[in-house]
Amino acid sequence: MAKRQEQEPAREAVREVAPDVLRMELPIRLPGLGHVNCYAILDQEGAAVVDPGLPGSATWKVIVQRLGQAGLQPKDVHSVIVTHSHPDHFGGANRFAREVGARIIGHHRFQFGPFSSFQEPEVSVDDLAAHHVHAHGLPEEESETLAPAIEEAIEEAETILRRARAQGRTPWGGSMMSASFWRRMRFRVAHALGRSFIPTISMPVEHGDVLTLADREWFVIHTPGHTGDHICLHDPESGVLLAGDHVLPTITPHIGGIGSSPDPLASFFYSLDRVAEIQDVGQVLPAHGHPFEDLAGRAGAIKRHHEERLGKVRSISAELGVPANVQAFSQRLFKPRSWGAMAESETYAHLEHLRMKGDAERSEAPDGQFLYVAG
Repeated sequence: MAKRQEQEPAREAVREVAPDVLRMELPIRLPGLGHVNCYAILDQEGAAVVDPGLPGSATWKVIVQRLGQAGLQPKDVHSVIVTHSHPDHFGGANRFAREVGARIIGHHRFQFGPFSSFQEPEVSVDDLAAHHVHAHGLPEEESETLAPAIEEAIEEAETILRRARAQGRTPWGGSMMSASFWRRMRFRVAHALGRSFIPTISMPVEHGDVLTLADREWFVIHTPGHTGDHICLHDPESGVLLAGDHVLPTITPHIGGIGSSPDPLASFFYSLDRVAEIQDVGQVLPAHGHPFEDLAGRAGAIKRHHEERLGKVRSISAELGVPANVQAFSQRLFKPRSWGAMAESETYAHLEHLRMKGDAERSEAPDGQFLYVAG
């Protein structure tokens, strides 16, 4: 039996979880996850689907079966909404576009490796300033004075990532997380054949845009953190929030240290606060796990989890007593079974968050690794 909701295997039943919104569970094989929720939003023209699973014929076959259970066919799908740029959320999008002409809706900064490159940050300087203002409780009128410092931090992040990619190393000295050789080759072959599963967003959206779905207005909420291009959709009329991976019922999404902003964790905190403040949300529809009701409570719990981890990082630094590299922090923060690139990336995100707040200092060892002292 799965320990967490998100690890449960996909069930065949198609259920209406909100007015004219169907939950279709699709199987996936990813560490820690057993299914992804693909939602069908019904209207007079057919349906919009949200997060159509992993790429490949096996998933497509299940999508067709699930649609059939609801009395639909792929040709009835006029829109595909992608909450963010992870393959288990956009895998079937291109096939819907190619075979039935569906439009693909996603954040205007959607990008996916290995073909994507680090360009400018996913969020603007103004947005990053707002994050900083929110985190420190500064008056809104002071945000403009922060812009030069934030621009400098962005330039630093770009330089660090370019150096890491050129050297095949992370900023903290470990190996870069990357797909296997054969997976990269499959991506390239698909791309060369013009059959890439990486979608082209035909209808780009940003924070505050409104989509008409199921004859109701759904508001786009940009929620960077897990990825820089993550969006949620809010329907005030029915009190529904399509949450993607931003707020999950029993697990927290990965917040990596190399992202679209100098401080992905600050972006995530700001995004959690943003959705927690939405009034009258009675039903949260996550991308993994079951629908739930207490949005503010769950968002607060996820934030507290990271705040507790920040406290542990400070304690680890005091125990070490000397400047230490990311691996040293990571191997005390996580159990041995979790050691590796992902744990180091999350540790780096927390150390950099403390540094950006002025609660940690960073130096560089002769071998190029970053060393931290967290207070």
